[in-house]
Amino acid sequence: MPLFLDLHDLPEGITAAHVAEMHKADLNLEHKYNCRGLTYWCDEVRKTAFCLIEAPNKQALIDLHENAHGAIPTRIIEVNDTIVESFLGRIEDPEKSKNVKLNIINDPAFRTLMVVKLKTKTLRINDINILKAAVRGYNTSIKTLTSHHNGRIVKQDANVFLVAFDSVTDALHCAMQIQETHHKVITPDLEFKIGISAGTPVTEKDSIFEDTIKCADYLSDITKGGFSISSVVNDLYEGENQNKPLANTSISVLNTKDEDFIMLLMNYTERIWSQATISVNDFEENLGYSKSKLYRTMMTLVGKSPNTFLRDYRLEKALELLEKQHNNISEIAYQTGFSSPAYFSKCFHKKYGILPSNFTSKK
Repeated sequence: MPLFLDLHDLPEGITAAHVAEMHKADLNLEHKYNCRGLTYWCDEVRKTAFCLIEAPNKQALIDLHENAHGAIPTRIIEVNDTIVESFLGRIEDPEKSKNVKLNIINDPAFRTLMVVKLKTKTLRINDINILKAAVRGYNTSIKTLTSHHNGRIVKQDANVFLVAFDSVTDALHCAMQIQETHHKVITPDLEFKIGISAGTPVTEKDSIFEDTIKCADYLSDITKGGFSISSVVNDLYEGENQNKPLANTSISVLNTKDEDFIMLLMNYTERIWSQATISVNDFEENLGYSKSKLYRTMMTLVGKSPNTFLRDYRLEKALELLEKQHNNISEIAYQTGFSSPAYFSKCFHKKYGILPSNFTSKK
């Protein structure tokens, strides 16, 4: 049976105890709608609650809520139990204390998400096994540090980690230790890139934590420096640490305006990067920035000019395709927006230190 996570916006005055009463009412009527209420989360500060319910369809869930207590969800998304548990730590009610009428759960479902990427700076054609051993060591280190700081690895794809934390302090301390590992890296081929954001599991998007994941991913991918956090994460950290600001000066803290620009830039780039006819003028027009303002903003936040940013983005996509070896070099050059295979090879060599032909032959 499908599993759904829904969002309820709570009116002023509604507490976790009220939400526990509503959850209990759901459990009393769920059999009439062929549903099974698993658990809930309540955030009194942000005035939201989330219910995790097995139901034949969304309408059955709505009917259950309406007849049990009248609170209709604002939004409903279909989810996977394993993913929910990875993000939120559970998929069932925690055990109720003895002699307690209500199972009041003070867990807001607001999570801090960290994306860690082990990215390639340069490529080599010799001592590949040494490099592979280093990568394995770094991956083990990330897993160990995540566990030590109470994080949960939601997803690992090659050398990219998505990690969830209940506490923003745990997330930042974990990231700082990963960053220390980066400073001890024995190979110049690799670098750590870290982005941290925070948010709620259900928004207007179709997937759980979709906005927060995308923000953390973009921050890890393109912001200047190796470690960037959103303004929300910075505020939460200070709130958890008696208004003590972050002492680590190597962390880039983006304000809301900067975040909006990064999201706008990346959303546009993801749509057009493979088109060879795209130029900086298209960026200026579609982002609504003048040439000089776009250049200044890009250099401040990304550390690259618009031209360099787009070229590097295409080269990273090309490297992904070359590693999969699904196409030849000429096909990949055109697929990734380069005007010719010769120009692609020149740019690839400049960025990674070897020609793509040498890379594929060693692969």
